[in-house]
Amino acid sequence: MSSNLPTGEDEYIVAKISYVGFADQLGLEGIVILKTFDGKEFPMRAFSGEVARHISRFQEGDKNTIPTIYNLVEELAVTQDLLLLEVRVYQSGSVLRANLYFKNRKENFIMRNYRASDAIALAAYYDIPIRVRRNLFEETIEQ
Repeated sequence: MSSNLPTGEDEYIVAKISYVGFADQLGLEGIVILKTFDGKEFPMRAFSGEVARHISRFQEGDKNTIPTIYNLVEELAVTQDLLLLEVRVYQSGSVLRANLYFKNRKENFIMRNYRASDAIALAAYYDIPIRVRRNLFEETIEQ
């Protein structure tokens, strides 16, 4: 955990979830498309269909039946007076990871290198900004 939020705001673009679905007919592999305000899209896949279903439910407003791991984060946030401010998605090697930015009454801190799909689910649950590393949108456009 770090005590200060990093600079480099221009390295990340705010994105919204524009689509949640599945890559296969059985719903085993999830897909999320993140979209910037200027219309650039970044597709994410290769994560569990279960997480995709949670993201979809959270977007629809169903926040009463949360899975155990997200409930754990919620309980920790409440008991420690933490507020999740945003998540930032980036590529680490061949996988997508995310940092979670928290604030309490005394300081800001970062929890680093979590699965991007879970971070996006938490962002959907808390209705907080998702920031995606700018180069991920540029790589998608070039392909």
